[in-house]
Amino acid sequence: MASSAGRVAVYPGTFDPLTNGHVDIIQRGAAIFDRIIVAILVNPDKSPLFTVNERMEMTREVFSDQPGVEVDSFQGLLVEYAERRQADVIVRGLRAISDFEFEMQMALMNRHLSSSIETVFMMPAESYTYVSSRLVKEIFALGGSVTGLVPALVETQLAEQQAAPGTQRA
Repeated sequence: MASSAGRVAVYPGTFDPLTNGHVDIIQRGAAIFDRIIVAILVNPDKSPLFTVNERMEMTREVFSDQPGVEVDSFQGLLVEYAERRQADVIVRGLRAISDFEFEMQMALMNRHLSSSIETVFMMPAESYTYVSSRLVKEIFALGGSVTGLVPALVETQLAEQQAAPGTQRA
């Protein structure tokens, strides 16, 4: 389904918050594909730390100098979103073997739903294999340093949110 814009990939996730592991995969994906869409999932069942708009703004700012990176949001079936965006590929990150079983099930179900879209698994750089958004939020909430785990902009936003009374959502 290669579009007139070349090879388009969708990298879906909640990105709450965006970590340096995500950044690594997005940058490497941008080098492989003509365009990579960071697709932030809208999930009304979760109570994220940052709103979808805040996550989109932060991600856009982090990648503002990379024209091949686009930031969007979606809800519903990922393959339907990918088809609407004329994407050929879904990019998923694998940090450890424990991620593989779930990701393989999702990739096979996505293939069942749309055989024209491939899933590509990418591993982050070794230094980020232990980093997850959940751990970053936990470390930060307990007063630990997240320097080097998230982009500086995200670290600043975490600190600002923590300083603002009544803004904690997770």
